[in-house]
Amino acid sequence: MKKELLRISPGFEDVMPSEYKDLIENGPYFKGYGVNDLGTFKEILEEHPLCAGCGLALALRLTMASLPNPEDTIVVGSTGCSALGFPQTALQNIHSLFGNQNAVATALKRALTLRFPDKVKDVVVIAGDGATADIGLDITMHSWFRREKITTIMLDNEAYANTGGQESGMSSKGAVLNMAPTGKKFSKIPVPELAQISGCDYVAVVSPYAPKKLERAVRRAILVAREVGPTYVQIFTPCPTNYKFKPLEALDMVKVKEVDGSYVSKEYFSPEAEELIKRLEGKKDKKE
Repeated sequence: MKKELLRISPGFEDVMPSEYKDLIENGPYFKGYGVNDLGTFKEILEEHPLCAGCGLALALRLTMASLPNPEDTIVVGSTGCSALGFPQTALQNIHSLFGNQNAVATALKRALTLRFPDKVKDVVVIAGDGATADIGLDITMHSWFRREKITTIMLDNEAYANTGGQESGMSSKGAVLNMAPTGKKFSKIPVPELAQISGCDYVAVVSPYAPKKLERAVRRAILVAREVGPTYVQIFTPCPTNYKFKPLEALDMVKVKEVDGSYVSKEYFSPEAEELIKRLEGKKDKKE
């Protein structure tokens, strides 16, 4: 993508909000930013509508700072809390219907490959647990079966958070929520394992508690999807509103789950993906 394409169309500069101008002028494009640079560039509007302490909002910020080529990345989102955040970000994004985000991403990736055969165009699905593991599980898995070269990132807040706090397939067994007063009756859906046996070449489970690990997982997933095949990253994004904890305690909730073993970070590579990452990261180490 050319830098000129990110400019506001002539004649509209005076009517665009200053916050939007900041996303254009001080966004992440063409600068090679990473997680360590958060706070020095504009990746999301400060007054976004997501709740205070929202783990999803933090994960979204970290994910945006982890994209290898944000200027040539298109994110496909879906209905959910994340849909409230995407219009506030410095990202090219498409809002799909609830659950069909991987179908939209499939068509988009194929079209971009035909239109720009000699350029890198990354297509990344970012959606919640309801859209990915419940409503859209079949569409998600079939994109993996077909080996579509897209990255799927689940923002796992373990609930249908934007519609009142119903349990989702990703809620932990026994979790008590507004619309699950007696506790969830079955275990969390093992999506990372499903991704692995469904053909994903790279699978990672991470959390905002370890930002550099999250950054590495997102970058690896996108790089593997470019050359090898489908990839999946699951990010724990605790929800203070529906799980009734203080906004400042979001990262503490992540730590508790990591310690008790209910949400453990992990990583899987196919042989082809492992070879690619060793080659790419080896080149980077030599340059440094």
